[in-house]
This record gives sequence, C-alpha cells and structure tokens, in this order.
Amino acid sequence: MPRGRITKRAVDALKCPTGRDRDFLWDDALAGFGVAAFPTGRKVYVAQFRKDGRSRRVAIGEHGRLTPDEARSQAKTILGAVETGADPIAERRAAREVRTFKAVADDFLTLHVATKRKNRTGEEYSNLLQAHVLPAIGSKRILDVRRADVARLHGKMRETPYQANRALALVSAIWNWAARRDEVALADNPARATERYPEQGRERFLTSEELARLGDALRDAETIGLAWDIDETKPGAKHLPRESNRRRVLDPFAVGALRLLILTGARLREILDARWSQVDLERGVIFLADSKTGRKPIYLSAAAQAVLASLPRIEGNPHIVAGAKDGAPRADLKKPWRAVTRAAGLDGVRLHDLRHSFASFGAGASLGLPIIGKLLGHSQAATTHRYAHLDADPLRRAVDTIGATIAAAMDGGKGGDIVPLKKTGGRSA
Repeated sequence: MPRGRITKRAVDALKCPTGRDRDFLWDDALAGFGVAAFPTGRKVYVAQFRKDGRSRRVAIGEHGRLTPDEARSQAKTILGAVETGADPIAERRAAREVRTFKAVADDFLTLHVATKRKNRTGEEYSNLLQAHVLPAIGSKRILDVRRADVARLHGKMRETPYQANRALALVSAIWNWAARRDEVALADNPARATERYPEQGRERFLTSEELARLGDALRDAETIGLAWDIDETKPGAKHLPRESNRRRVLDPFAVGALRLLILTGARLREILDARWSQVDLERGVIFLADSKTGRKPIYLSAAAQAVLASLPRIEGNPHIVAGAKDGAPRADLKKPWRAVTRAAGLDGVRLHDLRHSFASFGAGASLGLPIIGKLLGHSQAATTHRYAHLDADPLRRAVDTIGATIAAAMDGGKGGDIVPLKKTGGRSA
C-alpha cells in the first residue's frame, strides 16, 4: 500500500490503476488515516481501525468538499474515540435509523390520537400538521429539530396567534410522546422555551336584544323564508326572480338544530349526532353515549322539548337532525347559520357563541358555576370559571356590604346607610 504525507498535491496526483476498483494512499504521520481513489476519479478520505478483532473502515468525506487538513482532524477524532471504546460505525448506523419528525408524527396520529382522542381532535391535529408543521420541520430527523426551528415556525404564524400556539403545543405533544417511547429525551423538547402569543378572548355573548333579533330571523326562516344573498353586479342577476320573491325557507331540521343549540348550550356535533333513541322526554334529557368529555346528559327545558316535538322523524334515519344521506345526520349548519345571522344583523357571531351565551345567561341569573359546568358538560371547573365575571349579583351584594361597612366606619359607627355627598359652591363637600 502506498504511504506518504497526505497533502492536496499528493491527493490530486493519486490515480486508480486500470483494472482495480480503488487504490489507497495511507498517511505516514497518522496511522489509520487514508484516502481512496476510484476509477471515476472520485476520492474519499477514510479512517481505518480494528474493533473486536476486525478491521473496520469509515468514510470521512470527499476530497474537494474537505481539505486534507480537515479530513485529518476528523480522522483524529474518530480514531481517538475508538481508543476510548466507541464504535463509530455502530453510531453512524444508529444515527441513520433516527426517524424524521414526520414519521414520528404519523405514528403519533395513528397509535395515540386515533385510539385515545376524539375524531375531531385527530382531524384538527392532522390539518395543523399538513398546513404548517410538516412543511417546516417534517423532513428533519426528530433529533435534529432545534428550538430555533420551532421558534421560526411559531413566528411565521404570528398573524394567527391562536393557531400558532396550537401548533407549538402539538409539536410539544409529539415530542413528549416520542420521549415516552425512548426516541428522544424529554428535557430536550424544542417547543418548551418558546413563549406563547397572548390570545384575545374568543367568547361572544348575545344580549337579550340580539337574541330577540335571532328569534325573529328563525321564525322568518321557517315561515316566509330569508332573503337571498344576491350580487346584483353578476351577469346573470337580471334573470333572477323579482326581489319580493327572492326568499328561501330553511328546512325544519336546520332551524330545529339551531334552536336546540340556543336552548341547551350543547356543542354542535352533540346536537347533530344525537339520536332519537337517546331522548328521554319523561326525564327531559338526551343521554349521549359519547361526547368531547365522554358520556354526557343534555338537559332539556320545556322550550327545548317543544322543539324536539316539532321535528319530523325520518324512517330509517335514527338521528334527530336528519341529513340528506340515508341514515346519516346533517353534516353541518354553516349555510343556514350564515343566512340566519345575516338576516338578524349578527354577522361574525359563531355557532359556538350560542354555547357561551347560554352560559352567560345562567351566570347572570346567579345559578352558580358548578351548575353551569354540569349543564355544559365541562370536565374541569377551570373551564367554567371564564363565566365568573358575568355573575353580577354576588358581586353587587359584596360591594354593597363592603361599601356600607366602610361608610359606617367613616361615620363613626352611626350607621351603614350610604348617603350621597352634597355639593357646595360647585365643589364636593
């Protein structure tokens, strides 16, 4: 085997003899450091060593991409590690077997989310991954995902802070799941140190006046119909019926579903997926076998029961809110809700805001947060606590009591009545 000092000139001059698949030049200063020349002209630096009685060889890098000095430095590191008992080949093989973030995320959805979470949760996770997370870090090995990568992803989503924070939480959940399977270290979670964006409260509570407008719109929807949303500038607009005839009556299932959402505070899918077999009118309850928080009763007021009584039953369809397909529930309420809110002048109000409004009226009536939480099916008391500020009566009683006590003390204990201060000469006494 040729030996000599591996320099740029020596490597450039190295050729693979005709008829051989490669030829080596071994460095005479560093044992085990060499360079291989191939018939194609490609030249690769290598480190050779003995491990467990066998001769082993590791490729360091191509000549041109590495200088001889850079290759020699890496060879020293590899050969030094072998002296301490390391196995560079096994380490490289293990490194190649580290999965990408996408591969881990796919398993997370299949093995964890699909078996332990609701279908809706799985859909939300999948959409978030496909739209934002995987394009940013999916191709990286999971061990190579750094805090800077996650912070960059979070920063790109700054215009939608709620979604950005959900993406951050999802990356963290995937990493923690992988850590429980010993693929990564829990302490190295790259999403942990990224600060979340502040989120504006998404609750919207309808007032009594807005509910009255909503009620009027629903009555029109099931009787005379709601006005079409027409763009008069479109070419075909002149062929449409007269304005007085441009009204559409909504089907009873759409109107009934909207009324039930208003009167029960239930979630959208809880109403759309409910079945007649789950209704117990004697007790005034719909017993859901499953919901976002597991088994749940939806309590029915007299008004809600009247809505149920008005809905037709479709033979062969077990659902209260029947859909267009045989035996299936209605898919969604987007179009009818958009038409109703437009007619009521409530553009921007979401279907989920009906649930918030139901809770707000309960809090305003001082029914107590535990009761409201049970009606809504909250599994955590903290979830219901967002409505605490709407319970005005206890706060009013509290401030009256405190104010009367302070006033009595300031008055020398003569009494607890609050007396307005008189004005003298344009100034308060």
